[in-house]
Amino acid sequence: MDILDYIWLGIQAVFMGPEAFSFLGVSVSVTIMMVLAGFLFGIVVGATPGLAGPFAMAISLPILISIFGYTPDALLPVMGFLIGIMKGATIGGAVPAILFNTPGTPDAFMTTLDGYPMAQKGQAKKALRIAHFSSASGDTFSDIVLFVCAPFLAIIVEAYLDLPEKTGLLILSLSFIAAVIGGSAGKGLISIGLGLLAVYVGTGEDFYPRMSMGAEGLSRGFPITTAVLGVLIVGAVFKELEEIWRSTGSAKPVHAPAETGDQKLHWADIKNLFPTIFRSAAIGTSIGALPGVGSTLAATLGYTVGRARHQKSKSDDAPDFGDGAPEGVAATEAANSAVSGANLIPVLSLGIPGNAAAVFLILAAESIGGFNPGPAVFRFSPDVVNPELVIAFGIFTCMTIANVINWTIGGVFMRSMGFMINIPKTLLLPAVLLLTLTAIYVQETRLEAIWFALGFGVLGYIMRVLTISPLPFVIAFILGRSLEQTARQAYSATGNDPFFLFNSPIALIFILMSVAVIIFSGRKSKGAAA
Repeated sequence: MDILDYIWLGIQAVFMGPEAFSFLGVSVSVTIMMVLAGFLFGIVVGATPGLAGPFAMAISLPILISIFGYTPDALLPVMGFLIGIMKGATIGGAVPAILFNTPGTPDAFMTTLDGYPMAQKGQAKKALRIAHFSSASGDTFSDIVLFVCAPFLAIIVEAYLDLPEKTGLLILSLSFIAAVIGGSAGKGLISIGLGLLAVYVGTGEDFYPRMSMGAEGLSRGFPITTAVLGVLIVGAVFKELEEIWRSTGSAKPVHAPAETGDQKLHWADIKNLFPTIFRSAAIGTSIGALPGVGSTLAATLGYTVGRARHQKSKSDDAPDFGDGAPEGVAATEAANSAVSGANLIPVLSLGIPGNAAAVFLILAAESIGGFNPGPAVFRFSPDVVNPELVIAFGIFTCMTIANVINWTIGGVFMRSMGFMINIPKTLLLPAVLLLTLTAIYVQETRLEAIWFALGFGVLGYIMRVLTISPLPFVIAFILGRSLEQTARQAYSATGNDPFFLFNSPIALIFILMSVAVIIFSGRKSKGAAA
């Protein structure tokens, strides 16, 4: 089979999968409906301040698994729903940022700088149209890069990296994530270390599980759902509840400013915005392909570069960045949306999650089974069909469908979500906590899983209080067993050589790069503090 055969099989897996319903004699698959539902749900979540895509993905995943089960047919509908949330939440975050100066998601903060001034001038709908067009453009550009680069990178890894090199690559990835996410290299390493410590509880020999202290519950280890959802979601809810408790003022309803003038996005506007959109999409895609960097940095960098170019080329009567410049909205939204496709490059080609959304996609794959993200996914065989490669092209098809939905109805639905700003957090956060714990129990069906989740939630809360990012913890928890397994296999394959990482030139380069990243990040943090 050649590449075109696999692409066609992936498309068929989506469009000819289990039927949801029939419309005018045409069968509509469950996967397509799940992508649509996930995308619309993602916009709602993104438009709600205090929530974000990972919240919705965390709550949805166990519920979806309980509905679809652990069959091979469940993977694409579940992944399609999560991909829809990931894409929808990104554009939804611009709604409260533009209308009410309140970013719905962290990466939409930069959108407030020009989106809200445009709204105050009576151009709210035009700002929303610019945000949607820029977001959809950046997302589409990023997906195209993903479709091309992920298979290419995976083939290179399979061809040139053996077990020692793959071990070194995993160590480099964890070091890079610790350096760029943790706020400082030291805090990042603490988060990584706690994640590795937690994932190795209950592992090792069957009769002598590690660090179980004789407790039967610990001897089976911590379920990945309890650790990930506990630290990321429950911990965030605890921190938000504390901030509400400390707040003395009560939330009051807010209203969108009045609209004046032309609210449409014309072809002349698009021509003026196109260089900014393309530049920011390229920046966001490049940032998104790096594990752990994230959309917030992409939005900041896209806005900064766009502002520098705007200052040189703008006309005398054009507004500056920060005063309601349409280019400012376009630069931010194109950059942060371009991350969503590119962050799947390390996921699909290396099996390394780069942000919270990618964590839940890997969690779905591990929970359902039948698909193990990594270089082996893109292994071509002329004689035997690689089912994981079919699923990979099915995922690409789901992302394309989400883009089509975004370009057609996404903008209209997005502009109708302004009312979500008035939902009080005092009602929203307890509901999120209840749904999260329910979702965990649905998947694990044992009460100790709830206690584990609450315990990890307390850990996530403490980490946030100490300004330690919980994301390195989660990524280390997911990669920890893969790291140990790869290291054990490399140790055996090299004849029990304890220095296998130093005998391979490529692996040695990866280790030296890991040390260099930590040292450079540490010195940079000290310089910034001074």
